[in-house]
Amino acid sequence: MDHTAVLALYDRDMREGARPDGPTARIERAGAVVRQIADERGWNGVLWSGLDAAGADRAIDEQIAFFTGLGRDFEWKLYGHDRPDDLGRRLAAAGFRAEPEETLMVGEVSRLVLDGRQPDGVRVVEVTDPAGVDLVVDVHERAFGTDGTRLRHRLLDGLAAAPEAVVAVVALAGGEAVGAARMELVPGTRFAGLWGGGTVEAWRGRGVYRALVAHRARVAAARGYRYLQVDASSMSRPILERLGLHALSTTTPYLYGG
Repeated sequence: MDHTAVLALYDRDMREGARPDGPTARIERAGAVVRQIADERGWNGVLWSGLDAAGADRAIDEQIAFFTGLGRDFEWKLYGHDRPDDLGRRLAAAGFRAEPEETLMVGEVSRLVLDGRQPDGVRVVEVTDPAGVDLVVDVHERAFGTDGTRLRHRLLDGLAAAPEAVVAVVALAGGEAVGAARMELVPGTRFAGLWGGGTVEAWRGRGVYRALVAHRARVAAARGYRYLQVDASSMSRPILERLGLHALSTTTPYLYGG
């Protein structure tokens, strides 16, 4: 895979040419910044910027003024290849706080190392109703220790408004939900995004995460998507590398407000 070419394609399709990620969101271009505006339950933030050293501080101040004027906390999603090189330092100086860095990983679906096996006693099923969403949120809260209210709203809204654009899956061991994840399919692009993959602690190391990735990869392939994209934590990166995904950049959420 040509890393440079695929990264440029990702920037063009998924960041500069981003589509709204929900029915209440919209995308705007403001000078050299592309941002998403949503309601209080949705994601608000900067997806892409084409800045230089001379204009970066002014652009940062403009985005702070814009989102705070709406009464929104927001995120500046910074990538390791964004310019200027000190953009992260500038964001921090302006009052943003950095979350842990993740790795932007991309793999060509047809070249991934997948098999049909699932861990013994585990089956992966797709979620289509509120009861299934509750299972996904329960796993999220147990696996990550964070509140799943926003995730619940996102999944319910997505399944109601555009079920073809979201695939939520849960791994069941008997009647217990032990793993869950989602995939976002952006029409008109070549990328399917894998998000929120988590396994409850007692089931880690048994192949549940791998099975969740494999299921979503097969769905993406069946729907004609060429690439899988993941913002990978340090825990999931080794698994994804073994499956055939490549590290192309880093991504760090810079949060303002809250």
